[in-house]
Amino acid sequence: LQEVTASSRHYVDRLFDLDPQKVLQGVIDMKNAVIGNNKQKANLIVLGAVPRLLYLLQQESSSTELRTECAVVLGSLAMGTENNVKSLLDCHIIPALLQGLLSPDLKFIEACLRCLRTIFISPVTPEDLLYTDATVISHLMALLSRSRYTQEYICQIFSHCCKGPDHQTILFNHGAVQNIAHLLVSTSYKVRMQALKCFSVLAFENPQVSMTLVNVSVDGELLPQIFVKMLQRDKPIEMQLTSAKCLTSMCRAGAIRTDDPCIVLKTLPCLVRMCSKDRLLEERVEGAETLAYLIETDVELQRMASITDHLIVMLADYFKYPSSVSAITDIKRLDHDLKHAHELRQAAFKLYASLGANDEDIRKKIIETENMMDRIVNGLSESSIKVRLAAVRCLHSLSRSVQQLRTSFQDHAVWKPLMKVLQNAPNEILVVASSTLCNLLLEFSPSKEPILESGAIELLCSLTQSENLALRVNGIWALMNMAFQAEQKIKSDILRGLSTEQLFQLLSDSDVNVLMKTLGLLRNLLSTRPHIDHIMSTHGKQIMQAVTLILEGEHNIEVKEQTLCILANIADGTTAKELIMTNDDILQKIKYYMSHSNAKLQLAAMFCISNLIWNEEEGSQERQDKLRDMGIVDILHKLSQSSDPNLCDKAKTALQQYLA
Repeated sequence: LQEVTASSRHYVDRLFDLDPQKVLQGVIDMKNAVIGNNKQKANLIVLGAVPRLLYLLQQESSSTELRTECAVVLGSLAMGTENNVKSLLDCHIIPALLQGLLSPDLKFIEACLRCLRTIFISPVTPEDLLYTDATVISHLMALLSRSRYTQEYICQIFSHCCKGPDHQTILFNHGAVQNIAHLLVSTSYKVRMQALKCFSVLAFENPQVSMTLVNVSVDGELLPQIFVKMLQRDKPIEMQLTSAKCLTSMCRAGAIRTDDPCIVLKTLPCLVRMCSKDRLLEERVEGAETLAYLIETDVELQRMASITDHLIVMLADYFKYPSSVSAITDIKRLDHDLKHAHELRQAAFKLYASLGANDEDIRKKIIETENMMDRIVNGLSESSIKVRLAAVRCLHSLSRSVQQLRTSFQDHAVWKPLMKVLQNAPNEILVVASSTLCNLLLEFSPSKEPILESGAIELLCSLTQSENLALRVNGIWALMNMAFQAEQKIKSDILRGLSTEQLFQLLSDSDVNVLMKTLGLLRNLLSTRPHIDHIMSTHGKQIMQAVTLILEGEHNIEVKEQTLCILANIADGTTAKELIMTNDDILQKIKYYMSHSNAKLQLAAMFCISNLIWNEEEGSQERQDKLRDMGIVDILHKLSQSSDPNLCDKAKTALQQYLA
């Protein structure tokens, strides 16, 4: 290093010369020395060239030519490694360059913008540095009209620094849409392309921007029409893909209908084309991911995509060769693609998940694609978290099929890797994996037994204690599915695993979804007589407390109905009945709901009464008498005149028990 830096030192020494002409020549020589030479760039940074260049760039006394050449050298240093960029950032290069934009000289402004562009597109630069001073954005908007270079660099800076809704809003409020729209018809390809990229990041998941774009026109043509022109096959791939992304965002935001010809006949086929194996890896990844997003929630688009260009079979290639055969002549390309092959797998899983989200026939086609289940199972244990997440999403989508749960899922023992994924995954994966487990635990799924044996109850009970709402819902939902028509041992294990405290915790959860699923679980636990009696003999007091708590609380109709159904199940027990009959508070509540204004609640309350007064059961006479004394028979008479046929029938059936 000593020798190398010594030979570089004279470049830095010349920056301190007293003669401005020699300083300028020194900067120009330095510029020529560093172009394409990373070693030389690193040496000059180590030797302290950056602070001196920044000083000269900011000096009012420096000539414009010198300041411009300094900006060019700094831009060249930034083109090197990420460490170079870090060194430049440490010297506070961004404020210095932003200050430079206030100069009247266009060449100097362009050099500063080019350098800023290079720094901002580096992954080590925090985007927020662009937004620290509110005046910067409006000044950049004003500079857009100066030259095609200011247009290209500023659009590139915006598209790289626009991460998330906050940035989108700032740029939108500063007039980004109006200022950038006319650049889509610029004579310069680079300007058109960077403007297009700007719109694709501004509109992503942003309804406000998307709704605005639909109505903007340039030279009498609306933006969606301009985007459609940029989708055509004769345009460069990068342009086709980016305009497809713009139209996709607008469609997902509801600004363009899903059955609009520009989506069905242009955007969707364009994205399917991008998935073909003669496209580059990046294009295939971006094409598949964008298409997955476009069709994610629309079954018609899913059906259409599934029959376009044999897409389902085409995606199978994503698991085989990262490079097309024609590209293998380029060894660098091959090396790059092998390193990034996992991105292809992730994209394919995502797109399969979207394709199979709703339609049974499509799911069947996906599963019948060669080795599909094995690929998903392998994906679940890949080192890349993104691939694991996408594989779980794909599995979740396919697990919505009753047919597949009984066949392919069983043949491949999918539950094993799934349980493994659930052991210690980040929340993002846990949410989807636990949703999939809910489906695997449905009563008709053969996976139910082995999952239980592998310690699922404990795992699910722990999910119900999560801070994360979606995990609490899924944990309790899976337990609810597990308890459906289960044997008594499983039900007891669930209650033991949950603990009474946790059950009360869930019943007082602020989220109505958690509450409904917990009530669903209780209802499933309290089914079939021996089970009802057994559970009420061990947990009766707590369960009755919980029921009282909910019937007294401020809850919606569905919650109260579900709770009354639980009571009706308890009333169906042999010994469990007594817990209701000896609880006057609960009996008064049932009576109250029989005369409620909502027919669903009336019906649920009537089920309780019917189960309590049923003739063939021991003690029915005493129960009938007690309820008659409470005025229940009078209410039944009234209800037997009801205009609601269900209520009327139920009341008549109940009254017959009194007559028998």
